[in-house]
Amino acid sequence: MNLGLIQMNVIDNKESNLVKAEVFIEEAVSKGANVILLPEMFNCPYDNSYFETYAEADGGPTYKRLASWAKKYGVILFAGSVPELEGENLYNTAYVFDQKGDLIGKHRKTHLFDIDVKDKIRFMESEVLSAGDSTTVVDTAYGKIGICICYDIRFPEFARKMVLEGAQVILVPGAFNMTTGPAHWQLTARARALDNQVYYGLCSPARDESALYTAYGYSVVTNPWGEVISELDEKEGVLVQEIDFQSQELIREELPLLKHRKPGCY
Repeated sequence: MNLGLIQMNVIDNKESNLVKAEVFIEEAVSKGANVILLPEMFNCPYDNSYFETYAEADGGPTYKRLASWAKKYGVILFAGSVPELEGENLYNTAYVFDQKGDLIGKHRKTHLFDIDVKDKIRFMESEVLSAGDSTTVVDTAYGKIGICICYDIRFPEFARKMVLEGAQVILVPGAFNMTTGPAHWQLTARARALDNQVYYGLCSPARDESALYTAYGYSVVTNPWGEVISELDEKEGVLVQEIDFQSQELIREELPLLKHRKPGCY
């Protein structure tokens, strides 16, 4: 399995964002990627003021484009996330399509990003968005892969549940900011990978200092030993990393954390 992470600038123009996403998907495929992850809110600026305007229902124009790209390029596409409209509710939603362009999974961000760090950043997703209520693990040609969105990664129970459901890789489209990113982005990716002995792929938008919300960037892949094995900087780019499942199994045999669990004590 070759995982491709796409780190792109996102602007206030849905069509331009979609065109750019396909260009980067094509680049990732040319570098050998067969599983591709887009960033959080890849077709929409990450700000509450945009979500309703950009939102689409299942089967809308963005959904159809995503399905067509998965089929055209023969990849499993974890489509970052987009604002999804269902009835009167808005969700931060990640779609997953297989190589035939069929939908095989859908995750709604479960833990909404409501924070207020004094003198640094305040953001309240719950003022606009509704929360999902479940973990998401999909069966793919390469094994079971979990997906969660940004703030979901901060909840250890969420990751453990996906691993107990069979996930060997967990993918996270996310948009940490310039307060939380330097402090916690890589640290959390390493910790979750180590604790659960899985690969993690975190995919951020590129950094744009002129945006209302400035993403940190630094999309990263961490391995089951808790190491960073590949990483981008803050600029636009494509990262392709081979996922070595044999190495993962060896780590799980030598340091059998999951076998040593004692759920009755917790």
